[in-house]
Amino acid sequence: MPEIRKSLSRHALALASAALVGGCAVGPDFKAPAAPRAAAQFARAEPAPATPQAEPDAAFWRQFQDPQLTQLVERALGDNQDLQVALARLDGAQALLRESRFDQLPTVTMSGRATQQKLSESEAFYGPRSQRSYTAGLAASWEIDVFGRVRRSIEARHADLRADAADLAALQVAIAAQVAGSYADLRGWQQRLALAQANAANQQDTLRLVQLRLAHGSGTEFDLARAQAQLEATRSRIPALQAQIAMAQHRLAVLTGQVPEALIAALDVPAALPQLPPAIDPGTPAGLLRRRPDVAVAEARLHAATARIGVATADLFPRLSLGGLLGSTALHGGALFEGASARSSVFLGVDWSFLDVGRVRARIAASEAGAQAALAQYQQTVLLALEDTENALVRLQRTRSEDAHLAQAAEQRQRAEQLAQRRYQLGSVGLYEVLDAQRDLYAAQDAAADSRARGLRAAVALYQALAGGWDGKLPPA
Repeated sequence: MPEIRKSLSRHALALASAALVGGCAVGPDFKAPAAPRAAAQFARAEPAPATPQAEPDAAFWRQFQDPQLTQLVERALGDNQDLQVALARLDGAQALLRESRFDQLPTVTMSGRATQQKLSESEAFYGPRSQRSYTAGLAASWEIDVFGRVRRSIEARHADLRADAADLAALQVAIAAQVAGSYADLRGWQQRLALAQANAANQQDTLRLVQLRLAHGSGTEFDLARAQAQLEATRSRIPALQAQIAMAQHRLAVLTGQVPEALIAALDVPAALPQLPPAIDPGTPAGLLRRRPDVAVAEARLHAATARIGVATADLFPRLSLGGLLGSTALHGGALFEGASARSSVFLGVDWSFLDVGRVRARIAASEAGAQAALAQYQQTVLLALEDTENALVRLQRTRSEDAHLAQAAEQRQRAEQLAQRRYQLGSVGLYEVLDAQRDLYAAQDAAADSRARGLRAAVALYQALAGGWDGKLPPA
């Protein structure tokens, strides 16, 4: 028996040395998957202009050169509550990774116990039935990670940490885009409100002119009713625009971590829409996939799933552990830690559930299926990232073109309305032509203002697709 114990000890030490030196770990090693083949350039990218382009950088909102927008976005990135939740989750992932790394070290515990018991007469063998004992000890145990179960578990935890860090980055991108988009909506609605109010004032002047003509016998009740109806129709749009402005103010306040009414005073003062950059360079599809945090999340989840195949596979092999105990047991507390009360033990443990191999193989199959699902999710995330960017590019291009046409239309409608007013005052046209020209003018101006706001929104969407809003740094793989 002593020879067998010595042989087991020698084999255990040899296995431990091999594990520590060779670094063997069962299961597949992770390799970054190949992304779906994509063109060298985006199909919808704008032609390169003669002037330098605004490259997609982290702080994309500064490209719009609006100090108030910059202030709002940067406050949101510091105080947004959704980001605080994501930060807490990242801290939790870091803590779990630290915990898993302790599995590579011996586990040391200390215990003490005082026992008072009363035995039966037969148990006491006519000795004292009341007995006391005192025990104290220090125990240590260590799993010898021969087949890499612990290392694969740490690898999976580290990949989870990278995924959570990339999730936080994706949320930063989304929050920055939401603030910029809501700000564009706010300024667009304020501009449309100013147009509605100006057109209502213009139509009010026309109504007064009709009332004067009617009072002097040159107008009709029919003209008066039509002028009044058109004025009220224009006025009816004002409350809806005011409501949209209020809701945008509330949204921006909450996005920046404040109560809904916090920004009313600061944002009630109308301001012009920020200027669009002359052009935005999307870079290359390959560069995009390196920048997108959602792609990084999918890759990290795949890495974690791959590592967990190794964790499950390690259960096919014996789990070896070393342990020891150094303690003291005495019948009197004062006798603890005396030489005669000392006790110690050393053990080599082998845990091999070879009879449960069916369950182990089922867990391995489930882990492999999870990795296949993670791979498919990665491929789908890549495709969606490319689609998102192509859509954003074409939307911005078409909105720029639409805006140019609508601006020309609004300019011509204004000229037509001025001509109609003069001809009406000269008596060469009736009131119908004037009202029609005013209605067309307001519709053209409103459409142009809406197009400018949508153009800004489209630029924000492109920056979001290009992952503007974070610095691209993740924990090392």
